[in-house]
Amino acid sequence: MRPLARWLGIVGGVLVAVLVLAAGVVYARSERRLERVHAVTVALPRTIPRDSATVARGAHLATVATCRLCHGADLGGAIYSSSAMLGTIAGPNLTRGRGGIGPDHTTADWVRAIRHGVRRDGTSLVVMPSEVFVRLSEPDLAAIVAYLEQLRPVDRVVPRTGFGPLGRALLAAGKLNILVADKTPPLPLTAGVPPGPTPEYGRYLADVAGCHGCHGFGLSGGRVAGPSSFPPAANLTPAGDVSAWSEGDFVRALREGRRPDGSAIDEFMPWRAYGEMTDEELRALWRYLRGVPPKPFGHK
Repeated sequence: MRPLARWLGIVGGVLVAVLVLAAGVVYARSERRLERVHAVTVALPRTIPRDSATVARGAHLATVATCRLCHGADLGGAIYSSSAMLGTIAGPNLTRGRGGIGPDHTTADWVRAIRHGVRRDGTSLVVMPSEVFVRLSEPDLAAIVAYLEQLRPVDRVVPRTGFGPLGRALLAAGKLNILVADKTPPLPLTAGVPPGPTPEYGRYLADVAGCHGCHGFGLSGGRVAGPSSFPPAANLTPAGDVSAWSEGDFVRALREGRRPDGSAIDEFMPWRAYGEMTDEELRALWRYLRGVPPKPFGHK
């Protein structure tokens, strides 16, 4: 029995050593991705108006662009998701209160995070939808910054986003596509599209509100990046789930969270935020959706 016990002990030791080595490799690879520094050129708005109308526009955009979904209704920070194995994803406190990042952030820091998904130290933000926010017009970007700079202080310490063993393994294997800097295109800052009930303005709203982030730039839907528990995004083209809807059905869906048949829309779809759009904005968005090419579900 002693030789067998000795052999089993050796095998067990080897297995432990292999597991420790594998864990070290996973940690190193994931850490390398998390600590990678991204060099970006930050184009600032020429002016940041701080009048009440501009700040109000920024507050409106913070709602319809779903900033409050991750950062909390008061933008004082919130935990978006938490799992011992995957890790914790939290939207930081954006205010000047205790635990907030507001006191340290310059205009350049805000713009770098919003349009490029990059922290002031050059590392990538997590989940932050900069790949759509990079399309914000210069006036709207300025309005958001003006609003953020005057937020009411909220004292709330939110845990920093971090990853558990499964989350790090997925990061190391390139299977967790939530580091946003690499997937944010370096687009120029533009004057944007004039507001109005037009398909062109509807496309702009679909860009900056994140519709394209989940439903794809072809709006045909499909699997959403993130945990497998996330429901698939619907096909919004004329060939998809809303093909028989009227404009009234569309407006009610975003204002009340109900389909025409009365069934509830999953809360993962931020219909409450989109329901805060003005009637003109919803009309523009609907007209844009009616004009996109029909595509089968999940086809780009």
